[in-house]
Amino acid sequence: MAATVKTVVATGASSGLGFHVIKHLLSQTSQPYRFILGARDVSRTQDAYRSAFPGAFLNPHSLEILPLELADLKTVKQFAKQTLEKLEGKRIDYLLLNAGITNGAGTGKPGPGVSKWCEALVVNHLSQHYLTHLLLPALVRSGSDGTDTTADSSSRIVVVSSGAIRRVTDPSTLAQDLQAGSGKDGNTVYAETKFVQLLGAHWWRRKLKETACKVVAVSPGLIPGTGIGRGSGLVLSMEMKDAKSVDEGAQSILRAFTRDDFPKDPDRIFLTSWGEWWNSETIGVTLDKELQDRWCPEKEEIETKEEGLKDL
Repeated sequence: MAATVKTVVATGASSGLGFHVIKHLLSQTSQPYRFILGARDVSRTQDAYRSAFPGAFLNPHSLEILPLELADLKTVKQFAKQTLEKLEGKRIDYLLLNAGITNGAGTGKPGPGVSKWCEALVVNHLSQHYLTHLLLPALVRSGSDGTDTTADSSSRIVVVSSGAIRRVTDPSTLAQDLQAGSGKDGNTVYAETKFVQLLGAHWWRRKLKETACKVVAVSPGLIPGTGIGRGSGLVLSMEMKDAKSVDEGAQSILRAFTRDDFPKDPDRIFLTSWGEWWNSETIGVTLDKELQDRWCPEKEEIETKEEGLKDL
């Protein structure tokens, strides 16, 4: 009996860790996948995958790349609309939220799309949180083929996080630090936006607890070979303590696709790069439900604050 095709929708898969994750899944043939990837530069991303598989057919897989600029919530809505149309009622099995930047908050106002928030918060959290809202109907469908006949009837949201979240000890500074023009440096903003992103992962875990959709946050580890430090000017090298290769980082993310040994404590959703579930004490500050609610607006609230979104 042929394996059921599983659908993966992903951000941040045009290069770096996300690219290596998708490339690994494309390289195997035992499980067929349908990939729908969002990319700022569709042509360049297509060329990257063609170069990775020169002269090869993707069979049994399929790969579609659609335009997505995460700094612009209007394109997020357009990407989600196109994705749902292409799915034709079928389920998303995996939503991989991997995109991230390390830019500082800068000194100019406003942020992207006249937002009060800096670009890094929009890209690293708000836009992907909004995307999850928009794709939610396809995430909570019963099975890959729209029925409940598959052996594995659960879907999964994989949020690529970072151990940098531990550097945030006082969340009361977030609202000021993450505003466009606050002047905060890239290292600070990256840690704080990843902290807010983890708040979002917990928020979605709570919202989806009565469904078959699971939420996993995963750290790939310190990966110098991805160019993640471009926005902050931070230079990373393999000489640094605990540094891992891009392939090792990709393997960490892939574990989040398949691990089903979830701890009894439902708050322990953070999978480390060494394969352990962080305990609640380590991620304790992110477990504040009021804080989660403050930083994770409902879809309608996002669309009310972003001019023109409802008309798309």
